[in-house]
Amino acid sequence: MSSLQPEVSQTKPRVNSAFKHLMLVHWWMAAGYLVLFMNGKLMTELPEEVSFRGTMYDFHKSLGVLVIGLLTWRILVLLRVWWRKYTKRLPKFTPSWFRTFALHFSLYIFMWVVPVSGVFLSNSYQSHNVSLFGIGLPDFFPENKAMLELGRNLHFWFAYTFLAFIILHAIAQWKVIRANWRRFLGFINRIKNPG
Repeated sequence: MSSLQPEVSQTKPRVNSAFKHLMLVHWWMAAGYLVLFMNGKLMTELPEEVSFRGTMYDFHKSLGVLVIGLLTWRILVLLRVWWRKYTKRLPKFTPSWFRTFALHFSLYIFMWVVPVSGVFLSNSYQSHNVSLFGIGLPDFFPENKAMLELGRNLHFWFAYTFLAFIILHAIAQWKVIRANWRRFLGFINRIKNPG
């Protein structure tokens, strides 16, 4: 016996693939910057005689170059998302929108300026000092030991100012962070207790 009532299909709202790519690269970069901060803090506090200190610096520089590449990809994807979104409808230019835009714009500036100031610091110290996991990269800045202290200060202060902006971003996105944390814990529980 068949029912006369039509089946009601429940569809989830569609999220476009460009936005999914943007979120994917967002989390990859977040992980990359987290490792950069932790590694940077640890390596600078190690005594010079520690044997693996140089390896930590090489890893730090390689990861810095990698996040610059990811940032380039992220900006291209972001432009694609904006194009799709804002060709249909312009945003409402409210004070809240301007605050969000200013925070995100600042984050993008720091995502670029922190690793670039690190390259400046490294190149000022010694030529051909930056590589991508063993692949040598050209110098973007000339070796100039007189600029070493400036490079060190720029990299330090840009990094910690960036960290302050990341904290502001985390506070503004607290609900999203909490939801993702719950999702992550659920994933870990499924791995621990399959079936």
